Amino acid sequence: MAENVIELRNLTKVYGKARGVQELNLRVEPGTVFGFLGPNGAGKSTTINMIMDFIRPTSGSVKIFGLDASRDSIQVHKRLGFLADGMAMDDNLTGWQQLEYFGRLRNDFDKAYITELSNRLHCNLHRKFKTLSRGNRQKVGLITALMHKPELLVLDEPTSGLDPLIQAEFNKIIHEHKQAGGTAFISSHVLSEVQEICDTVTFIREGRLIATKPVSEIAKESPKEFSITTSNKGLLSALQKLAGMTISEKTTSGAHGHFTGDVNDLIHVLAKYEIDTFTFQDAELETTFMKYYEEEANDA
Repeated sequence: MAENVIELRNLTKVYGKARGVQELNLRVEPGTVFGFLGPNGAGKSTTINMIMDFIRPTSGSVKIFGLDASRDSIQVHKRLGFLADGMAMDDNLTGWQQLEYFGRLRNDFDKAYITELSNRLHCNLHRKFKTLSRGNRQKVGLITALMHKPELLVLDEPTSGLDPLIQAEFNKIIHEHKQAGGTAFISSHVLSEVQEICDTVTFIREGRLIATKPVSEIAKESPKEFSITTSNKGLLSALQKLAGMTISEKTTSGAHGHFTGDVNDLIHVLAKYEIDTFTFQDAELETTFMKYYEEEANDA
């Protein structure tokens, strides 16, 4: 069996009396895209900083490619690409100058590939960093992480400030990275992005992991969203009697809601009535995201 690319064992960080993260256990398999989700202050950045060996854990361990993230950090960093949230650059250098500086440090400066990435992300590398917008700064940061074709990408809020077209291109780049055998660990608040590109997601709250699930499994467990328009009021009454049915909004012409019951029961009811339109789809990841946090809060 292939070795885990990232493995956290009982990882804990304490800041005096303040909470950091507590006893995190997490494994990221090779060739996967792993989503790391949580609200502000949940411990995402603390965890990423320990993965990158920017800070050291109070207890527990971090292994990357089977190597100790602290003791073997030079070997580890050669094999990964990193993007921090709000990554700092030299304001007086152009994008090209900044990237060349990083490339020469690595002894790996593929100008043709950087040009390809800049074209795909619509990134002007000839302007000084201090003149760039938030989104264009982010593009330079992404190219910095991608330019040496690393085995592992560790990306913190990678699409922050990007417009939807560039976000879609970023998603393509991540899919290509995975198809080439690469692995990615992505922290993001853009839940639609996570749903689009990740194989597995883990939820963190107040420094503790509360769930780790394959995205496909989440989709199966999640309530289905539906919208229906009909002139038959009897249908809405019949739907409300179904187990697992929650109608969140009624209108003069139909209803919208969520369904967690047996789809066959739903079809059986619908077949008895005339329907104008009907849509039925998996709930957005945000619905599941909130469900986990509500459950955790109720158990506290």
